[in-house]
This record gives sequence, C-alpha cells and structure tokens, in this order.
Amino acid sequence: MRPRNYLFLKDVGSLSLTAFGGPQAHIAMMLRLLVEKRGYISEKELLELNALCQILPGPSSTQTITAIGFKVGGPNLAYLTLLVWIAPAALIMIAAALIISFLEGRGAPLGFTRFIQPMAVGFVAFAAWRISSKVVHTKGGIVIMVISAILAFFFRSPWVFPVLLLIGGSLTALRFQQQPVLEKKPMKVEWANFLLFLGVLIAAALLGRFTQLRAVLLFENFYRNGSLIFGGGQVLIPVMYTEFVVFKGYLNSKEFLSGFALVQALPGPVFSFCSYIGTLAMRPYGWGGQLLGGVVSTIAIFLPGTFLIFFVIRFWEELRKYRVIQASLEGVNAVGSGMVCAAAIMLYHPIENTPYNFGLVVLTFALLQWTKIPAPVLILTGLVVGLIFPN
Repeated sequence: MRPRNYLFLKDVGSLSLTAFGGPQAHIAMMLRLLVEKRGYISEKELLELNALCQILPGPSSTQTITAIGFKVGGPNLAYLTLLVWIAPAALIMIAAALIISFLEGRGAPLGFTRFIQPMAVGFVAFAAWRISSKVVHTKGGIVIMVISAILAFFFRSPWVFPVLLLIGGSLTALRFQQQPVLEKKPMKVEWANFLLFLGVLIAAALLGRFTQLRAVLLFENFYRNGSLIFGGGQVLIPVMYTEFVVFKGYLNSKEFLSGFALVQALPGPVFSFCSYIGTLAMRPYGWGGQLLGGVVSTIAIFLPGTFLIFFVIRFWEELRKYRVIQASLEGVNAVGSGMVCAAAIMLYHPIENTPYNFGLVVLTFALLQWTKIPAPVLILTGLVVGLIFPN
C-alpha cells in the first residue's frame, strides 16, 4: 500500500474518533481535513459525492467517506476506509449492549437511563423538525409528509416503510416536467456491484427463510433495511423500532431509547446503533452469540450502501441529469420526514406520560434548537444525573 493511502486511513481514523454531530457535521470535518488540509479531492468533488450519497439508500456520510477512499485508492482502500470509519462507534455500541445484558441478567435496574429516554425522544422530534424544514418546501410535499406520518404510525409492519418511500417518490416523479432540462450523454453502466448487491439481498432472504437461524435472519433484516433507508440515521429509527421492538420483540422500548440516546453521544455514523440492536437481539445465545449478532448486524447495515455507491459513482454525472430522478427525490424526502415525525410519537408512547417526562422532551428539543450545546454533552449530562439520582 502506498504511503499516501496509509496517511489517508490515519486521517479517516482521526475523523472516526472526533466526528460528532451527524452527517452535516461529518461533511464539514471531511471538508476541513480531507480537502483543505490534505487535498485528497477537491471541494467540488466532495460536494458532488455527498449529493450523490444523499439520494442513495444507506448512511450518507459513511458512503461519502467510502467514495472518497474509492477515488483516492480504488476499491481495496474504500473497503478499508469503511472498516476504519465504522469500527470505533460499532465496538462501543456492542460493548454497551453487552453491559446492559449483563446488568439486566444480574437483576440490576437501569434507573441511570431514566433521564436519557425522554431526551432521546427530544432528539428524534428535533430531527423531524430539522429534516422537514430542509427538504419539504411544497404543498404536495407537506401532504405526502403528513399522510406518511399517519400511515407509519398506525400501520407498523416493517414493509410499510419501503412501500411508502416507493409511492412518495413515484408521486412527485410524475411532475418531472417542472425540472430543468439538462444536456445528457450516453451512460456506460457497469452492473457488477449492483448484481452483487441484489445477489446478497436474495441469498440472505432465502437463507433466512430456510434456516430460520437468528443470526442469518438478523443479517437479512439489516441488509434489507440498509437497502431501503433514505435520509440517513434518523429515518432508520422508526424502521428499527417497528421491526425489532414492536414486531419481533427482541428488545424493549427502554433498551431501544437508551441505545439511541447513547449513539447521539458518539462520533461516527448513527447507523452504528444497529450494532447495539443486533447484540441485544442475540441474548438467548449467550455472550458469543451476542458478539456474533453485533458483528453481523454491523456488516449487514453498511454493506448495501457500499455496494450501491460503488455501482452508481461510475455514471452519476449523467444519471443526475434525468428529470425524473430529480423530481422523485421530493417525494422520497417527504416520506422520510413523515416517518421521523411518526417515530417521535411512537417512541414517546411507551414512556410514562408525566409532566416530568414531557418536560424533558420539550427541554431537549429547545436546547438543540436554540443553543449550541453539543448533543454528546446533553446525553452525558443525562447519564451522570441518572447515576446520581437513579430513582
């Protein structure tokens, strides 16, 4: 490996330990370190890659930094980039799940999480507000968002979410003639990575169906969700809650909210929350099974987005000029916003509806909206206060 590639991986490792604040903050830090300081790619290239990743399913900041690795050193460096970027947060979330399992196995109460559970709902409510204010700008988009939120709340099957995304994107794609006409050249499409993406999806579904092994089922669940989630980590939350708390019952709402709050305090991708869910989902199989569940879930949630970015990056410049693609994004984003709105309500429902809990939700939202207090500081404060006053 060339010295420049080693330096690049070192920089990615530095970002994985310091990049707090979600995708927008991640891109700002990539711009400062990878573009302005090191010059791996240009600012224009970074912004175009990020725009591409915004319209693909999967974790946008993870796909962006993986695509940078692809441009710097090809597929091998890109896979190493993905590993270095996700490892710290994923390992911490797996460890957190193991600790929670150990405490619950010993009958220890999780009273120290009592503050961060309503705070987690405040984070989701803030995400719903921020996402909708940025991506929903038309009356049609507002209607799609509201209807999606209602349907997502009342129909909690895991299959509702991909169907809503497909319908929402199709509705706004019908208005493609309102988009500007751009000059296009013939596209040269290399299908290898897409066929790999599709092959793994089908193989995982068949293996899960015929073996019924929980580790295989987890891989299929997370790979499927990673293939269908548009809009980043916040949109992941309602899907995960519906499938693993409501539908399958692998963990309860208290454990789910505690894990989601914790991931807000960590650097790196929000999708590492799936490492936590996968670990807890394998509790009946002991510590070895839990470690396997955490690793399998981590690989499965990040892999489809990686295959797709490798596939699309080669012809993105021409694909983005098609008006139907541009028009469909409005509906996809509106549905994603509605799903996060529904998630805020769904996640609050299991919490005891007291003025104290509701006040914590409102206070967290207000602090995120009108102050510059970093999210990790808020979560760590809630944990510390919970340790001091567990009851």
